[in-house]
Amino acid sequence: MQQNPPDLRPDLARARVPETKRAGQPTIGMVSLGCPKALVDSERILTRLRAEGYAISPQYDGADAVIVNTCGFLDSAKAESLSAIGEALQENGRVIVTGCLGAEKDYITGAHPQVLAVTGPHQYEQVLDAVHEAVPPSPDPFVDLLPASGVRLTPRHYAYLKISEGCNHKCKFCIIPDMRGKLASRPAHAVLREAEKLVENGVRELLVISQDTSAYGVDIKHASSLWKDREVRAHITDLARELGGLGAWIRLHYVYPYPHVRDLIPLMADGLVLPYLDIPFQHAHPETLRRMARPAAAAKTLDEIARWRDICPDITLRSTFIVGYPGETEAEFQTLLDWLDEAQLDRVGCFRYENVDGARSNALPDHVPTELKDERFARFMEKAQAISEAKLAAKVGKVLNVIIDEVDGEGATCRTMADAPEIDGNLFIDEGFEALEPGQILRVEVDEASDYDLWGKPL
Repeated sequence: MQQNPPDLRPDLARARVPETKRAGQPTIGMVSLGCPKALVDSERILTRLRAEGYAISPQYDGADAVIVNTCGFLDSAKAESLSAIGEALQENGRVIVTGCLGAEKDYITGAHPQVLAVTGPHQYEQVLDAVHEAVPPSPDPFVDLLPASGVRLTPRHYAYLKISEGCNHKCKFCIIPDMRGKLASRPAHAVLREAEKLVENGVRELLVISQDTSAYGVDIKHASSLWKDREVRAHITDLARELGGLGAWIRLHYVYPYPHVRDLIPLMADGLVLPYLDIPFQHAHPETLRRMARPAAAAKTLDEIARWRDICPDITLRSTFIVGYPGETEAEFQTLLDWLDEAQLDRVGCFRYENVDGARSNALPDHVPTELKDERFARFMEKAQAISEAKLAAKVGKVLNVIIDEVDGEGATCRTMADAPEIDGNLFIDEGFEALEPGQILRVEVDEASDYDLWGKPL
């Protein structure tokens, strides 16, 4: 499970809401687990609660109740979610569970029968109902005014922008459509209005997320809606072009490699959108992809990658892969390694296959032994690391734009346009950083590189 990092979790760090609370004000805490999409859900819940007069507590013992927003994608994620629920029960005692694992109520109550309520993913109204029952609201309309920017759990200078929910794919290893339903896109004007407000409130980088970003708008037939003085289609290309006019960095995540993705690349070459694509390729052998129920066109994908690089030579490509999928032979795995050699992706993540309750892949024959999955994972990451090391070494001496995430007594931690927060590398400045502040964007000359990180000096 990908857990929100410590400085983004309101159980471990102060949520970005006023610290003071009035006498008698009901107070809620939250533990937010899982992916950035779940973090956006947590922000929405907290924003609604703040609007209703609740205070937000960063500590268990300062809360009248605690919401645990769970992840339920993998068995390991379920175990981590159950552990977080248990910790909240032990530390506070009054716990409401929501999120993806909430779709399996009996699984949760079987382990923790004392939870107050269980709701499923993106069931905002049900979560609020559960909070109202556990901790009745006591609003003061003269005091409880919601900040224009809402409640955010990320640093002030970047924010996740969710453009749709759910997914129409039927990958055999994935249960997201079962947990979150089919694709449900937001109208273009609603996305753009939220993005504009975020930028007006100091956000310098918008991270566009969904289960399938490139399918945005398919469910509503790419309907147009009025934004400013013009009609804008609910289509990822049109949306990206409009977002690019807001003056912030625009980073696209979870982009399925449909043919129309090539229309995004000129926007990157023109500087409207960051030259960065996060695409979940998952594997490269056609038979493995067929067993995953994914398009089996890895060779064509290499041709498409070459076209993208022709249009935008500076593009950064990030992807994730699964090793040890049921039936994966040594020859299939070697095809994946050879493909990675040719694709030369900039940022790569890898998962060992796990069974997931409800996933169709569980029933496939020839499951790969754990020891062999571990061995293939190590070989895959060794190759990915070597590619990353060579690509970063080639950046030494270049001047790059970076955004500052954090400054402390030892230096500034930054990211280049090629780095998404928490999942990619960093660029560190350890000299001449004293006057720098989080959220600044500046030019840096790279003078050192490692396997995954860079060092440089500000110009």
